[in-house]
Amino acid sequence: FLTSAANNICFYGECSYYCSTEHALCGKPDQIEGSLAAFLPDLALAKRKTWRNPWRRSYHKRKKAEWEVDPDYCDEVKQTPPYDQGTRLLDIMDMTIFDFLMGNMDRHHYETFEKFGNETFIIHLDNGRGFGKHSHDEMSILVPLTQCCRVKRSTYLRLQLLAKEEFQLSSLMEESLLQDQLAPILIQPHLEAMDRRLRLVLKVLADCVEKEGFSSVVENDLNGQPSSHHHQAHGGR
Repeated sequence: FLTSAANNICFYGECSYYCSTEHALCGKPDQIEGSLAAFLPDLALAKRKTWRNPWRRSYHKRKKAEWEVDPDYCDEVKQTPPYDQGTRLLDIMDMTIFDFLMGNMDRHHYETFEKFGNETFIIHLDNGRGFGKHSHDEMSILVPLTQCCRVKRSTYLRLQLLAKEEFQLSSLMEESLLQDQLAPILIQPHLEAMDRRLRLVLKVLADCVEKEGFSSVVENDLNGQPSSHHHQAHGGR
C-alpha cells in the first residue's frame, strides 16, 4: 500500500509481471470499486491445471509477444499439444470472443480440471479487467480469431442469433442482470458496446469465410444433436 501524490490510498499486487507502483490501483481517496466471483469445487476435491494462454501479452514496455510480430503464429500453435487435436484451439477462440465482448485484455492464463486431462472444457477465471472502457474496442484481443480463422458452428450460430434485434445481446444481458442484488451491474454504454463488438466479431468471421471458405472456418460441433435443433439454429442465421 502507498499514498499517491494526490493523497489517495493505492495498492499493487505481488506477481512476476505488471506489479509495481507504476501500475498501482488507487482509491478516491480510500475507496475503490471491485468485484469477486468464484463458485468452484475446493481444490482438495477437484484439482485444476493452469495453462499459459498462447496469445498472452508480453507485459513488457519494449518486448513484443511472438503473436504480435508473426502473422502466421497460429500455424505454430496448431502444431503444439494440446492445440494439435481435440477442441482446445476452438475453446480458445470461444474465450477470445468472450474476452473481446467485455474488453478484457488480461487473459494470461486459463485453467482446466485436472481429472479430465485434455478431453475437457476450459475455465475462464479472473475477468477483472473486463468492462473497463466502453468507448474503446481493443482489436488486439481478437488476434487469435483473425490469425486462426476457426470457430465452432454452435458459437457461429449463437453469435448471429444475438445480433438479431429480437435476441439482441445487450437486451438479454440487461435482463439477466436485473435479478442481481446490486443491479444495475452494467451501465447502458457497456451494454451497447457489447452489441458493437459483436458486429466486429461477425465481420472478422465473414472476412475469414470469404478468404478461406465456410467449411475451413466453421467446424461442425453439432453432430448428434436432434435434427430440429439444426433447423432451428440454421433458421436463426
